[in-house]
Amino acid sequence: MLMEETSEPHGQEQTKKSETVVHIGNDPVMQSAVDVLSTIGNTKKVIIRSKGNSIPNAVAVANIITEKMLKGNSKVEKITLDTDAAAGIGRMTSTIEIILIKC
Repeated sequence: MLMEETSEPHGQEQTKKSETVVHIGNDPVMQSAVDVLSTIGNTKKVIIRSKGNSIPNAVAVANIITEKMLKGNSKVEKITLDTDAAAGIGRMTSTIEIILIKC
């Protein structure tokens, strides 16, 4: 059986006035980090979401932001790990949500 390609959302969506959700896919990590950096410059809170094979990219982006680009000016507020199960198929996909705040 061939692996099915999943369409993962990527980009940004506004949730509240002071926070934005950024979906991390399989784009280059530094490009995603620059996108998150420009977003966190406009808001106080950024939520990074990813699922499946893109989870290491989301973790790398969060580390680049907090340890290199905004060292001392940002921190990880919360990390949430979860699993989504497709109905009837029995297939499970891991998800991660990393909340970054600007100090």
